[in-house]
Amino acid sequence: MLQDIVGELITLEKLPEQGWTSEVSRIVTKNGTYLIKSAFKEKYRDWLRAEAKVLMSLADGREIPVPAYKGFIEEDETSHLIMSFEKGITLTAALREAMHLSDKERLVRSFGCFIQKLHEQEPVSNREGDWLDTQLNKAQLYAEKGQSEGSLELLEQLKSCNPQVVKQTMIHGDYTTDNVLVIDGEVQMFIDVAGMTVGDPRYDEALAIRKFRHHPELLAAFYKGYTRYRVSQEEIQYFEGLYEFF
Repeated sequence: MLQDIVGELITLEKLPEQGWTSEVSRIVTKNGTYLIKSAFKEKYRDWLRAEAKVLMSLADGREIPVPAYKGFIEEDETSHLIMSFEKGITLTAALREAMHLSDKERLVRSFGCFIQKLHEQEPVSNREGDWLDTQLNKAQLYAEKGQSEGSLELLEQLKSCNPQVVKQTMIHGDYTTDNVLVIDGEVQMFIDVAGMTVGDPRYDEALAIRKFRHHPELLAAFYKGYTRYRVSQEEIQYFEGLYEFF
């Protein structure tokens, strides 16, 4: 079935940078080079299916840079998402390789600028209802099944102190340095887009800065790129708490 999508296989190579939720490999075939993500647990198979739907919905040429959808295969115990293989490295890897602080600042500034463009874009999702309510309901399900690090006690705290409502925008839904690609020295592509939808932009922002919010130079660089809003400490704490369930 895989060969029906990508053609005759020449090599399949597991990539050194792996995600937490899936196994990632590069496939070289007579027709080209592709990336395949394989998930095995029920929760992560659901996420992979959601990512496939997002990529399919963005295949009509809209201006959101993501890998091209090629196919989705569901087997009894495994799901596989096939997409274009994109040249570039994650921002995590690029920051690790950067030799000078100025290089890191430039990368982080582009990270901020990149998500601002998404937040200011016309929504392409028709999802109904409030994003936060949906996430809290999912968190409840994951906590009850023991599928998250977040506790039911934390969930009750989150439900009792919802942040002030803001206008929902397009969001990535897991905007971390692992989930964007750096190409030609700048952040230029979203990856791992299972959570891309219309939602609360503060969630993206809080996740974006979590690894360097105690690094003044990098935090300042991010906000040179992302100028539309600055999350408060209380908002950061809330959305980091929510992230524990995902």
